[in-house]
Amino acid sequence: MPFPEVSNASEEGLLAIGGDLSTHRLIDAYSKGIFPWFSQGDPILWWSPNPRFVLFPEKLKVSKSMKQVLQKNAYQITINKEFKAVIKACSLIKRDGQPGTWITNDMIDAYVQLYELGYAKSVEVWKKNILVAGLYGVDLNNGIFCGESMFTKESNASKVAFITFIKNSKYKLIDCQVYTQHLESLGAENISREEFLKFLNIKK
Repeated sequence: MPFPEVSNASEEGLLAIGGDLSTHRLIDAYSKGIFPWFSQGDPILWWSPNPRFVLFPEKLKVSKSMKQVLQKNAYQITINKEFKAVIKACSLIKRDGQPGTWITNDMIDAYVQLYELGYAKSVEVWKKNILVAGLYGVDLNNGIFCGESMFTKESNASKVAFITFIKNSKYKLIDCQVYTQHLESLGAENISREEFLKFLNIKK
């Protein structure tokens, strides 16, 4: 079944319940500004929030302290070297206010398939050949990177991944989905769902 029009989403952004995490459905979802987000044991929930939290790369904020961290070159950054290790690490990180993880085994399998088909990316941060931070997301080759999750085992290491990735990419928009104080500090902001859909070349 096709997704409903995103204008039918609830005030919180919930659009649909159920379906599957097949590659076809995930690509269809992200191309329409929809993403899955649900807890272990719950049905699949599909979201299209309004407003949408995004980062325009040219508005990226790098604090003086982070500039100093970056200048030290204490980390090695790689792209797509250990996608599965990154998404698994993201699933294991304990987060404030979240008793479990939304990155279930089914989600891991689904996004690994996306990665293998060239529709997902990972960024890895290494220190002495040990993976200490990273992030992953969906890239449909439309100029938008849909960030999904990040993890870190060292202070600021995930910021190093995020900042380095954005500075060395040519994306017109980074989709952060929903508000977080962490990403706001890096320059992310809210825009309307209608404006976000324009970046996806979807007219509403």
